[in-house]
Amino acid sequence: MSTYKTIGFIGLGVMGEPICRNLVKKSGQRVLAFDLAPEPLARLRGEGAGIAASVADIVKQSDLLFLCLPSAKHVRSVFEGDGILKNIRAGQVVVDLGTSSVSQTRDFAKQLHAKDASWADAPIARTRQAAQDGTLSVMVGATPALYAAIEPLIRCFATDVTHCGDVGAGQVTKILNNMVLFETVNALSEAVAVAKRSGVDPKLLLDTLSKGSADSFALRNHGMKAIVPGVFPERAFSTEYALEDLSYALELAADAGLRIRGAELIGEVLREAIDAGSGGAYFPVIAKHIGKR
Repeated sequence: MSTYKTIGFIGLGVMGEPICRNLVKKSGQRVLAFDLAPEPLARLRGEGAGIAASVADIVKQSDLLFLCLPSAKHVRSVFEGDGILKNIRAGQVVVDLGTSSVSQTRDFAKQLHAKDASWADAPIARTRQAAQDGTLSVMVGATPALYAAIEPLIRCFATDVTHCGDVGAGQVTKILNNMVLFETVNALSEAVAVAKRSGVDPKLLLDTLSKGSADSFALRNHGMKAIVPGVFPERAFSTEYALEDLSYALELAADAGLRIRGAELIGEVLREAIDAGSGGAYFPVIAKHIGKR
């Protein structure tokens, strides 16, 4: 990890703050943080992180820069203007931990390559607790040499790190992961709704399904911890963000000349939940709207 003496980190939200904290604790390197919210900056300063004054400042000071931002739009906002592209220097590396458009990812990588800098996509999967525990799953798109260089840092906050291929391949893999997750959560929501109307306890239903072929990570987490108790907090992975991630999957399918009707349908379900006022709630909130469709 000595290749990168100063690590920058932009985006200290629900996932970003604990990831940055693990880098501070485990990397052995100087870690600089930046976010628009002062509270996580204050917490991380107290734990040993340095604080950058702006995007330009953190780019200028970092050898490797992690981004953990909510969407492709947010990534573009720090890339353009007085941001990454303007201030990047030869040899620097940017690693995007968020889920983002594949076409944008490859475009940004091409622009950095022209400046002898590098871009890697390394979208994260699993829960907020996994971010805190340092047990995330990360899907990386990068050249083999760059993957080998950044993997030790990623393992400060992840236990499963997969090299999926060249730049963009990590995003493809994560986007399809999310597409399958959204469709699975919808199936669980429908099963719970039917069970309630048919006189079967939803918790018993999912407990029983977890012992058979319908078992899944989604069932044990999104089903048992959100859908059954009806807990859909704000500032978790929202319905609006889910719809945006799904749009990347539909874009990929269109580029491949495929129509994926299951994904189209879950897009309609997510949109209906947003229109009903649940855009900011944790996306399994779609369960609350079954029967109103």
